[in-house]
Amino acid sequence: MVVVVRGDLGLTAGKVAVQVAHAAVALVERVGRRSPELLAAWQAEGGRKIALGASDLEQLELLEREARGRGIPTAWVDDAGFTEVPPGTRTCLGLGPALARELDPITGKLPLL
Repeated sequence: MVVVVRGDLGLTAGKVAVQVAHAAVALVERVGRRSPELLAAWQAEGGRKIALGASDLEQLELLEREARGRGIPTAWVDDAGFTEVPPGTRTCLGLGPALARELDPITGKLPLL
């Protein structure tokens, strides 16, 4: 699983941590309903999660299109707007769970957070 966070928002470390958690939970719930065997396989291998940075929303949208085109589950996190950003701000995008060889062509050039 990879979660990509927007860098242009200037979120604090705590806010980033919570947004990444939201994305991970959303993906686990979605994949658990649609493909419980995929979720079980991912969990059996340790449930790896990687947090990466993107420059802006446009870059996240490109990543989502590419992931969906390859059949990789995606989940957006749209913030409620109680703290650092306005309501509805897209803060990050979750991808997977999927094999590293499936995610690397999409996200392999992005920087680690």
